[in-house]
Amino acid sequence: MKLAKKISRYIKHHKALIANIAMGAMALGIVAGGALILWASSLKTPDLNSFDTRLAGISTKIYDRTGNVLLYDVNQAVRRTVVPFETISPYLKNATISIEDEDFYKHSGINISSIIRSVFVNLTTFNFTQGGSTITQQVIKNSLLTPEKTITRKIKEWVLAIKLERSANKDFILNLYLNQTPYGGNIYGVEEASRAFFGKSAKEVSIAEAAYIAAVAQAPTYYSPFGKRKDELDKRKNVVLKKMYELKYITEDQYNSAKNEQVTFTPKATNSLKAPHFVMYVLSYLENKYGEEAVQEGGLKVITTLNYDMQAKAEQMVKDYVIENQKRLGAENAAIVAIDPKTGHILTMVGSRDYFDKDIQGNFNVATAYRQPGSSFKPFVYVAAFNKGYTPDTILFDVKTEFNTNCSADGVALVEGARCYHPPNYEGGYKGPLTMRASLAQSRNIPAVKTLYLAGIEQTLDAAEALGIRNLGDARNYGLSLALGSAEVSPLDMTGAYAALANNGVRNTPTSILRVEDKFGKVLEEFEVDPVQAYPEEPVLELNEVLSDAVARNSIFTLNFIPGRTVALKTGTTNDSRDAWIIGYTPNIAVGAWMGNNNNRPMSQIASALIVGPLWQKFMIEILKDIPDESFTPSAYSSADKSNLKPVLRGVWQNPDGIHEILHYVNKDNPQSGVPSNPSSDPQYNLWEAGVQQWAQTSTLLQNIIPLYSTTTGERLQ
Repeated sequence: MKLAKKISRYIKHHKALIANIAMGAMALGIVAGGALILWASSLKTPDLNSFDTRLAGISTKIYDRTGNVLLYDVNQAVRRTVVPFETISPYLKNATISIEDEDFYKHSGINISSIIRSVFVNLTTFNFTQGGSTITQQVIKNSLLTPEKTITRKIKEWVLAIKLERSANKDFILNLYLNQTPYGGNIYGVEEASRAFFGKSAKEVSIAEAAYIAAVAQAPTYYSPFGKRKDELDKRKNVVLKKMYELKYITEDQYNSAKNEQVTFTPKATNSLKAPHFVMYVLSYLENKYGEEAVQEGGLKVITTLNYDMQAKAEQMVKDYVIENQKRLGAENAAIVAIDPKTGHILTMVGSRDYFDKDIQGNFNVATAYRQPGSSFKPFVYVAAFNKGYTPDTILFDVKTEFNTNCSADGVALVEGARCYHPPNYEGGYKGPLTMRASLAQSRNIPAVKTLYLAGIEQTLDAAEALGIRNLGDARNYGLSLALGSAEVSPLDMTGAYAALANNGVRNTPTSILRVEDKFGKVLEEFEVDPVQAYPEEPVLELNEVLSDAVARNSIFTLNFIPGRTVALKTGTTNDSRDAWIIGYTPNIAVGAWMGNNNNRPMSQIASALIVGPLWQKFMIEILKDIPDESFTPSAYSSADKSNLKPVLRGVWQNPDGIHEILHYVNKDNPQSGVPSNPSSDPQYNLWEAGVQQWAQTSTLLQNIIPLYSTTTGERLQ
């Protein structure tokens, strides 16, 4: 009340002043409004004959690391075929209107409600990126105006859109839009889009195909059917179909039929596209950072990390090897990734045997897809164990073992619904006492699961994530099967993580970009090495010694030896041989290879070393010719005095008190501390002991002959 009285008194005593201010504001508004009207009236009505002369923007070009090999010119040889309005499918017209401007045939060039909404968003965010554009506005913007995002340009767009609507009919304007809109790369207009995507003209497309074309228009690179976001494109296609149904352009039966139709896209055909999977990976990065418009027409110059000589060799080797061995191995696809551990530079990325082969979905990039890694995940388990205090000489028994504590040692459920877990080794047999070194080098499953239990699931996931594996999620989502590769990872992430191992635990995030310049030569971004000590060095050095120990591997892995070079490596095969992996490294190169089928069909039931190993070996031998020989850094453990370690941690598996599994001698969370007072309190103790004792009963002769034995040196210790 007091405030109201004060305001009332102020107005009473300052009527003249307030009146003058009001008159001034009104006059200023009239002048500004008049100026705006004069400026708007000065804008010429668009010449209807000028629209067909629209030129594509300055093209973005993508190069290899030398800057000399052009991998892709985004707008090279622009493909644009103008077709009459009546030769465009009504499905395509209606799909476009439904998703881009459902009131197209009702408004007069601009949509007032959309403008009000966009103005509100712009004023509240201060970025002026919201447009609320009608199809008419988009025709004006794409044909007559610059791409800058300013209030002045937006007002000009509104005025010219209204003027265009007064001088041309709706069908003419819609035809302009459909004939000039970019649909990705060098494809402009619905005719070229129809032919590029489906191999047919714009008048022949089905409802579902029309919806796909309309869906791509919003963000041609992001929704490209030739990229890796097919799922996102499918979702947007369904949004288009739903809008068509809601606006009564199609019936309910047509809607359901189109939504479920399996549409086949024609492979991207261009001889000017080199390293296609890598280029699409780079384009996705550029679009996310700089926007669709900058990628399509911004004239960017992009120098990538790709070693094109290495890439070309990898592409040819992958294609030749898969085609030659497809029937024998039952695998029709493969992928290779090569990374420089010291920089994180992606030197090679081959995502399939043939990007343009539609029969195998060749444009799908397996290098960035998530698959189960099998035993190639085991190094993260062991490095976490080494970090906890276990050693490469630590003894574990490779014997049949039940791991579910709700089951008996014989694998019988003791609790209703319990799923017993006693995984076999790949060949079905068991080898008895083994060091962690031998267990990992020979990829024994039972010791790996035991090692995961000792290291801890959470600690293992932490190690994998620190080294570069993404999207693993919460530890509660995993069980002991994680040791055998139940998580899903990509070849790119796996190779990047192994590259961090090669670099002694120092991670350089995999990158595809060396430098990006705008059309004026201004550097927008430039690579700078940014190393991070992602994981403690000593356990990584111990792991490197294990993975590079050729003697520790059994005969099946000799196939992957590289003559004259010390190379660390690990293979992996998933259940039913759906995925075969091998990843190997020297201190200055990491290479991962995958082989399988995009449709997840099983391959021949043989070890991954025999499926994908020869391909990886051939590629490594070839590229190592040009890479300096560099030795791995020795670990402190390799030269340390081990006499103070517990026998089980230094390779001794027989003791005066008999034969026992490791839980009898160590506290799993602090293995180098004292002996546990009550070992059987550990939930896994009895299950592990049962397996060991059963093995011992069948190995009496061995116990009598060798009462104390070291698996490290093979020497008798007493």
